[in-house]
Amino acid sequence: MNIRLRFLGGAKSVTGSKYLLEIESAKISYKLLVDCGLFQGLKDLRLKNWEEFPLNVKQIDAVVISHCHIDHTGYLPRIFKEGYSGKIYCTQASKDLMEIMLLDSAKLQEEEAEYAFKKGYSKHEKPAALYSVEDVNDMLPSLQGYGYKQSIALSPQINIKFHDAGHVLGSAIVEIDIIGDTQKKKFVFSGDLGRYNKPILRNPSAISKADILLVESTYGNKENPADKPKKRLGEVVNEAFEKQGCLLVPAFSVGRTQTLIYYFKQLIDEKIIPNVPIFIDSPMGISAIGIYKRNKTFHTMQDEAIAIFDFQNIRYFRSQQESISINNIKKNAIIISSSGMCNGGRILHHLYNRLPRTNDTLLFVGYQSEGTRGRKILDKEPTTRIFGEEIEVKCNVVHLDGLSAHADKKELFKWLKNFKSAPKQTFIVHGEVETMQIFAQNIRNQMGWNVTVPDYMESFELFKGI
Repeated sequence: MNIRLRFLGGAKSVTGSKYLLEIESAKISYKLLVDCGLFQGLKDLRLKNWEEFPLNVKQIDAVVISHCHIDHTGYLPRIFKEGYSGKIYCTQASKDLMEIMLLDSAKLQEEEAEYAFKKGYSKHEKPAALYSVEDVNDMLPSLQGYGYKQSIALSPQINIKFHDAGHVLGSAIVEIDIIGDTQKKKFVFSGDLGRYNKPILRNPSAISKADILLVESTYGNKENPADKPKKRLGEVVNEAFEKQGCLLVPAFSVGRTQTLIYYFKQLIDEKIIPNVPIFIDSPMGISAIGIYKRNKTFHTMQDEAIAIFDFQNIRYFRSQQESISINNIKKNAIIISSSGMCNGGRILHHLYNRLPRTNDTLLFVGYQSEGTRGRKILDKEPTTRIFGEEIEVKCNVVHLDGLSAHADKKELFKWLKNFKSAPKQTFIVHGEVETMQIFAQNIRNQMGWNVTVPDYMESFELFKGI
């Protein structure tokens, strides 16, 4: 048996994760795609979404998904549109979340294409979405949801198992056992690893053995500040209200929105911040709360803890009319809206209205990828383009690192040290280039492992004749 690994995304970038395992022997010819993410951020990356896929998608036998985020799942409807018809394996919570997230992704793309056509700011005569809501609906029956630590046979030679990654509801470390003619090899894909000792989610599961390891590196050269996010969050809220304005928080609908609700309720209950309304202007975030309630085995909250989502200060807004009405509120309100990197969704009209207001505060609570609107605002660009207009950034901009859902440098090493022996080969993925190089060198120096930072589209023959 021969095993080859190809890096179709998430290589020297923090987006578009796609890893192809090609397994060949007299008994089996199998192509397994691990993650199928959309490229986001920089224009050069986004254009890759429109390039011809590097192999005929009909040759792919199965897809395994680590977690629901669009940079790991957002290309799935496209491969179905191009002819893939196999199964997609993921955790049950990821399955539930992917249904709402991919439908939302398609809807946003359709709306953006329609708006660009109507306003005439696209270079294309007839702007089109990468895929449609109909394409997503065609794909949904192929989703297969499982629990953690459940052994799943893809074929007599290939078994997979999901372990808790602690990053977002249902996120998984993917373990793949491949049984050759003479040997068995274990591949471990970290997915996105979460943080330790955080509310709602468990710590990342310890994995002790891998022949081949792929590990993410989003914060591979960075340590998150001392763990007092609630205290700092309270300070930011009070500072925002002292300026007689509102606090606007772009947040991912899944994970970050629910964590913010958790902390804001505590801060109000403890009278650290004023008793103010909290507007959740994210239809997908609201739907995700129902998924938290249905998937109790994937988080640490019991029934009484889940009651935080029914906190009396929260105003859940689904309709566009309700969303627009928030523009009339001038002070003493917290507004949470998606998307977390400000590249689409309802956050755009809030930014359009609030960026020019000197009294308002914009709070970033998560990673902002290169090329995203959020990153540009954080980098102090004086204007940002929204709905075809240049909008001045005059509001107060604050960045709070402590709420990140990604493991930092110390936590990544804490997870790596669970391995009882060095993998034959470790690949660094899902990070910005400089971060990856530093993280790789630190692993070599501290652990003596064989570490590679693969290029986009690079291919490795890992085992031959096993």
